[in-house]
Amino acid sequence: MASRDEPPVAPPVPPAGAEEAAELRPLLDLVARLRAPGGCPWDREQGLGEVRAYLLEEAHELAAAIDGGDWREIGDELGDLLFQVAFIGRLAAEAGAFDLAQVIDGVRRKMVARHPHVFGGETLADAAAVRDAWERRKLEAEPDRASLLAGVPASLPALLAAYRLTQKAAGVGFDWPTAAAVLGKAEEEIGELRRALAAGAAAAVREEAGDLLFTMANLARKLEIDPEAALAAANRKFRQRFERVERGLAARGRRLGEATLAELDALWEEAKRQPETEAGS
Repeated sequence: MASRDEPPVAPPVPPAGAEEAAELRPLLDLVARLRAPGGCPWDREQGLGEVRAYLLEEAHELAAAIDGGDWREIGDELGDLLFQVAFIGRLAAEAGAFDLAQVIDGVRRKMVARHPHVFGGETLADAAAVRDAWERRKLEAEPDRASLLAGVPASLPALLAAYRLTQKAAGVGFDWPTAAAVLGKAEEEIGELRRALAAGAAAAVREEAGDLLFTMANLARKLEIDPEAALAAANRKFRQRFERVERGLAARGRRLGEATLAELDALWEEAKRQPETEAGS
């Protein structure tokens, strides 16, 4: 019998094999039929360049569904994204590069290797320790990588990229000691932005504004907040309130271009007093 101090035994990892993709087979067969001679002329013309645009679109639609919190919509958008994955897998198979079963097995093996605290004997105290160990393991597994930050795609939205860049740097110890220290840096950046504005230096204003945004993304990370999700929520709140302002103007027979700032401010304060619509409601 195991002692009370011993960690629980992790479930065994299932063996690898082509059966990993068995549940995807109907979808893979569908994509193969669309791409085959006599299939869909449009699908047969699609290449990696074309699919890339649809992949990004579907990923953003899934992210929007997650923000909304509607599980049915999340499921629908996840299916659309999965179709794009299956389509890219088909293109790879046609090119003789790989098949989706190999991809599934490869990522399974990688995740097992990256989780020795689950599938091995390593012990980590909490989620923060797991996150930091993750970045160190990636460095060990990819010694030829040009930079730790190379794994952050240039195509990411800038706010999310700032969050991930500082998250990776923090994983190897390059980090502010506390959130308060990052807040102090933000206040410093605001001061630099004020001085750039006073000097009328457009290039410096742009640079200091960027530094401030980068610091705020870093602060959000330190507070364990996803800045992209937080800003998305703020955007939704602004959209709801501004739409209330528009409806308020319409009820008075007024249009946006005709309203004074005083009228808009009054309607805005009224909109703020109304309860916000919950995500997914």
